[in-house]
Amino acid sequence: IAMNRRKFITNSLITSASLPFLAPVGLARSQRKKLGIALVGLGGYATKQLAPALSETHYCQLAGIVTGTKAKEAQWLSKYSIPKENVYNYGNFDAIADNDDIDIVYIVLPNAMHAEYTIRAAQAGKHVICEKPMAINVAECKAMIKACQESKVKLSIGYRLHFDPNHQKVMSLAKEQPYGPIKLVESEFAIKLGKPNQWRLDKKLAGGGAVYDIGVYCIQAARYATGEEPIAVAAREFKTDPVKFKDVDETVMFQMRFPSGAVSNSTTSYNARINRLHVSAGKTTYELQPAYSYRGVKGQAAKKPFDFVGVNQQAKQMDGFALNILNETESTISGEEGLRDMRVIEALYQSIDTDGAWIKIA
Repeated sequence: IAMNRRKFITNSLITSASLPFLAPVGLARSQRKKLGIALVGLGGYATKQLAPALSETHYCQLAGIVTGTKAKEAQWLSKYSIPKENVYNYGNFDAIADNDDIDIVYIVLPNAMHAEYTIRAAQAGKHVICEKPMAINVAECKAMIKACQESKVKLSIGYRLHFDPNHQKVMSLAKEQPYGPIKLVESEFAIKLGKPNQWRLDKKLAGGGAVYDIGVYCIQAARYATGEEPIAVAAREFKTDPVKFKDVDETVMFQMRFPSGAVSNSTTSYNARINRLHVSAGKTTYELQPAYSYRGVKGQAAKKPFDFVGVNQQAKQMDGFALNILNETESTISGEEGLRDMRVIEALYQSIDTDGAWIKIA
């Protein structure tokens, strides 16, 4: 059932970008506890983005790691002064249940491993942040949500852009519509993928290609730029390098229809460079370009630039979830939010398999 415009925007806008300045309910500032986060999977994103961001957070801190590589274990122990007892591997991961230093487990593994480790973390009694895409199919998303509910832990998806002020502005414009009804959204994100032997090109680990990894940003952006849930999608895939991308999608172009009549056009690719969100309303246009970068997002409306101070999206995201836990509130980027995107992705691939036919989104 499609969520109406007001409900979607209301849910999306109650983000935690400003919350680090609010004391958790019932806790004096001097008494506040920093929640411990364990990073599961020490690849590039954990190493270059999440770990450094944790040094900028107010309500959480790096407390543990999970890795299967001894060399990484030694490097992280030295660099971050992590207690030896807070280092786990994939064999003894479940013992994390007995570690009171760790409140949150952040899953930063290949996509096909998200469901397993989210469920195991929940069963260990730990709150979970899972990187996007949430999983590789709708059934896994539902199982993850159920496991967290049964264990009474919170689940959040790593949608960092919900904490960027430029994207929050786009959300507010969808709610207020100062320029009239939204007619068309163009959400495009493409990167040049490097090494041919990486897990992102292995369908067993990645689930899919560009759509799963970066196309999900285009889906998200179209949803919150309209403030609506899409009702149908049509898509086609193109390959310019059928050898490198033999197992996963390289370039996908897709359209979505929304209940109000608004439409979106999107391109996502592992073999190009595009980074843009453009919205056409009744009276004028507004856009973000670059739109999806970790830093340096820039926006303008009616030819007037947005004037926002840059933020560390990952630090804001993790602090926001920590405050959800401390204040006993629900994450605005919950498992249900990840599930909505996966419904779109499943329909999108059905469209590719049927020569671009329009597929209703369940």
